[in-house]
Amino acid sequence: MFEKSPKSYTDLLGKTNRIVEGTIIRGNILSHADFRLDGDLVGNFKSDGKIVIGPAGSVKGDIICKNADIEGKFDGKIQVAEILNVKSKASIHGEVVCSKLSVEPGAEFSASCVMKSAIKNLPAHEQQPEPRSEAQAQ
Repeated sequence: MFEKSPKSYTDLLGKTNRIVEGTIIRGNILSHADFRLDGDLVGNFKSDGKIVIGPAGSVKGDIICKNADIEGKFDGKIQVAEILNVKSKASIHGEVVCSKLSVEPGAEFSASCVMKSAIKNLPAHEQQPEPRSEAQAQ
């Protein structure tokens, strides 16, 4: 009568996991839902949803996701299937592969950047190297 059916991961999209400021994670994160990071991640992150790196957040590692908003620090390779929003206080170093890119004035963007019309989220070891163009904006 009151049985709950388990939710599929598609029901979780739109719900947000949260890592608060002061938390440090060393390791990899795999999430089917959206994710907000205000702490520090040393490791890789993969999500079928959106990642938001808050102003106090930082990631040192690789990210594969559908959408991303970065306001904190990122150092590594990020692959975004749709839109990457880089906020004015963000600091990005490394490699960026995305479909659409938005960089607000004041952001520190020191990364190679490849923009593609459609990104397939494959693990990094399965992807073929592609020519890169250098983009610098400050």
